[in-house]
Amino acid sequence: MLLSDRVMQVRPSGVRKIFDLAQKVKNPINLSIGEPDFDIPDAIKEEGIKWIRNGFNKYTPSGGIQELREKVLVHLKKKGIICEDVIITAGVTGGLLLALMTTLNPGEEVVIPDPYFVLYEYQVIFLGGRPVFFDTYPDFTLKEEKLRAAITDKTKIILINSPNNPTGMVNSREELEMVARVAREKDLLVFSDDIYDRFIYDDITEQTYLGQLYDKTVTFGGFSKTWAMTGWRLGYVAGPSEIIQCMVTMQQYAFSSVTSFAQKAALTALDFDMDERISQYRKKRDLVYNGLKDKYNVVEPKGAFFIFPEVPGGSSMDFVEKALENNLFIIPGSVFSARDSHVRISFASSEENLVKGIEILRKLV
Repeated sequence: MLLSDRVMQVRPSGVRKIFDLAQKVKNPINLSIGEPDFDIPDAIKEEGIKWIRNGFNKYTPSGGIQELREKVLVHLKKKGIICEDVIITAGVTGGLLLALMTTLNPGEEVVIPDPYFVLYEYQVIFLGGRPVFFDTYPDFTLKEEKLRAAITDKTKIILINSPNNPTGMVNSREELEMVARVAREKDLLVFSDDIYDRFIYDDITEQTYLGQLYDKTVTFGGFSKTWAMTGWRLGYVAGPSEIIQCMVTMQQYAFSSVTSFAQKAALTALDFDMDERISQYRKKRDLVYNGLKDKYNVVEPKGAFFIFPEVPGGSSMDFVEKALENNLFIIPGSVFSARDSHVRISFASSEENLVKGIEILRKLV
């Protein structure tokens, strides 16, 4: 056989069928995309262009340029996140792969709340680990008894994503303190994917991060969401020095280094105020939630830019196909979950598109 056992364990994403169907629809209303609908601010783009023109186009150190590592470390410590070192990575995707390569042995388990970002499952599988999911339905909150039931003597990592893709849920301080307490008791690593941390829509006295609560937390973040730098593929991982230094070694062999000019532009991004752009997403969240709540069983999203309503009929794939027939492109919840009962809708789109999408969704029930 020409293919590895590893690739044979990976089933094609259920979303592939939907994308194939969407290709046949002329100019659908696209509420599927998981990236901001605003562009990178001009000042950040110009900084990247400046460094390209200045000839900063060669390989960079495997851990990232030193000034960016230091600035991210300061940025995180100002939030109260416990971390000794930082590595710059090819997005959170690249960072998560390096972190798993560094910490996970074949046969060990990673505990993940369901629903979850689909990439988590397959990166664990790629490396010979076993993803173990625990249910958070119907309100998408973390319950201690379900978390504890998922933990075995083979568990190595608990992976939490808050704000969450696909649900938009933001875990409370009490939930995160519970995760930290259980991890400390069991002597587990915690991976905290904070990529949507700036997209929080309800007033809170002080934002809570897992990295504030537990010293064996590995914190993941990046520039794709807050500054819309998705195509520049730039992220970071922070945590215990022992882990980060080994990730730098792994990056030498996996990615070599990350994009040179993007790292220079990121220095500007960290000082660039995005509050005005992000505040517009609260209005979009309200528009979509208020437009659906009387027709669908739906939890109000507290962050990110997704809403995850339950669909009638019990089949998310059937519902998405029906939506496409009505010129609306959304993603089946079965891509993100063991359940086939919900759909993910992105409100990272124009208000005009959102209004049209809401109208179609209301007609479908």
